[in-house]
Amino acid sequence: MSYLVSVTLLWAFSFSLIGVYLAGAVDSYFSVFSRICMAALLFMPFMSWRQPPRLALGLMGCGALQLGLMYLFYYQSFLLLTVPEVLIFTVLTPVYVTLIYDLLHRRFNPGYLLTAALAVLAALVIRFDGLTQNYLLGFAVVQGANLCFALGQVGYKVLMERHPNHSPQHRLFGYFYLGALAVVLPAWLLLGGDQYPTSGLQWSILLWLGLGASGLGYFLWNKGATRVNAGALAIMNNALVPAGLLVNLLIWNRDADLLRLGLGGLILIASLWINEAWIKPAVTETS
Repeated sequence: MSYLVSVTLLWAFSFSLIGVYLAGAVDSYFSVFSRICMAALLFMPFMSWRQPPRLALGLMGCGALQLGLMYLFYYQSFLLLTVPEVLIFTVLTPVYVTLIYDLLHRRFNPGYLLTAALAVLAALVIRFDGLTQNYLLGFAVVQGANLCFALGQVGYKVLMERHPNHSPQHRLFGYFYLGALAVVLPAWLLLGGDQYPTSGLQWSILLWLGLGASGLGYFLWNKGATRVNAGALAIMNNALVPAGLLVNLLIWNRDADLLRLGLGGLILIASLWINEAWIKPAVTETS
């Protein structure tokens, strides 16, 4: 759990750094590629290349989902939404974590659809008098990021469980970043623009996000995921929301509509409470 708590504090500033200094100023595809490239270079010296093919390919698949595809969705969302809205809409990730873990163990409960419907209601409340096509698209894009993030971390946890005699995780994690690079490199080459960083501050932020948030952050988060149960992992996913919101609202976004954010947030919290109090116990009893 200490790994997950540490990374939560580490990532709390990442949302605002992207939304305030990079979104719209630096090409999102270049930002994603540079972050993952730096993270991969950080772990290359520790790589153990003699691994079972299923394990290596599985790790690459987790990286492609949790980091590669997730970042492509995630960076686009900042072009459509404010930072607090992006943060609020990530609150569904724990539901996805629980749902995916249960599906991998051949369990399912339709009550998960209720929590998803409540999340949509919360999104409408937060901007009920200013719905635009970009806003609705932004909500959908964040859910794409949430789903990829959940798929990757649950997949990594299950993969480590199914290969108990694996090498130390820091000698395997390079495969994770290679899988992410396999997604973002062609995306950058095909879709990227020519908006590169123009200031030392932007380059410094990219360096920090690449080596710190992406490099150490994802390694420690996934390692922590292997040491807790699925319920604890789901809960820690939601700790990112208040931490990131607190940083953004106190430092960068003091004029946010706190009433709507608060009301929408309460509905989302209610959806999670229903998930934890009613749906998950029902799934456990019937499994």
